[in-house]
Amino acid sequence: MKKSALFRKLIKEKNIVKLIGAHNGFTAKLGEMAGFGAIWASGFEISSAHCLPDANILSMSEVLHVADGINKSVNIPVIADCDSGFGDINNVIHLVKCFEDRGIAGICMEDKLFPKINSFVERKQSLAGISDFCEKILAAKDAKKDENFFIIARTEALIVTAGLDEALNRANSYVKAGADAILIHSKENTPNEIYQFCDRFQRKVPIFIVPTTYSSVKANELIQKKINAVIYANHGIRAIHNTLQKTYKNILENNSTIEIENEISTMKEIFDMQNMENHIQNYTRYSNKIKNLLKEEEYV
Repeated sequence: MKKSALFRKLIKEKNIVKLIGAHNGFTAKLGEMAGFGAIWASGFEISSAHCLPDANILSMSEVLHVADGINKSVNIPVIADCDSGFGDINNVIHLVKCFEDRGIAGICMEDKLFPKINSFVERKQSLAGISDFCEKILAAKDAKKDENFFIIARTEALIVTAGLDEALNRANSYVKAGADAILIHSKENTPNEIYQFCDRFQRKVPIFIVPTTYSSVKANELIQKKINAVIYANHGIRAIHNTLQKTYKNILENNSTIEIENEISTMKEIFDMQNMENHIQNYTRYSNKIKNLLKEEEYV
């Protein structure tokens, strides 16, 4: 089963699908091993991993390269955070073809003007016109060859404090344009406005959320509001940032690694994640095969 079909199946059959943000194959694999249903190839995490702002600095090709590496590292579906589509409708058509060709399960586009900036940055942010963004959604829908390729429309209406009515109007318009799901985003420290949106939204497609600021919310509560997917979009890079800072500081302060050895992964744990055992076994496997093929006693 293609990953796109698997993702659509998960959304249809699971009470709630949990996605974890990743910025490379390593973090994606850890997410899969932990039990998450899908990977969110996070624009914030990918930008951070390049020490760049989450502000459309990286090109579509650079994000595609990372998303492809993530996808090759895991067996679960990958949804790519594609910001505002990297340009106009022609850029969107191109990106859908590229991401679909790499086996990515789907993409998410947001309705901010290009170039966008991260939703939690304190500065004025502007939304694209509804019709302009609907054109992007329709272009994405027409560009895909795989009917299961998943297109998520993300509205930032609540982020820019445009109000609940504006968020609902945009979401309903995006569904009409062909979006497979709506991601409703908020920077409030409670989920109240998200729940108000859910209560009033004309439910024709799944709802996705990103509870970065309302972090105390539990999955069971989200299920009651008929939220279909929750994206933990940035916790991996934030955990790495915190842990590496402490680890590196400890090494320098103690002039050795003895103080941290019990707190970090063993080499074997990393080898296991890399599937190193299979790598080593390949040498024996193919050596034996070729010996049998060439009849060692005659040719070697």
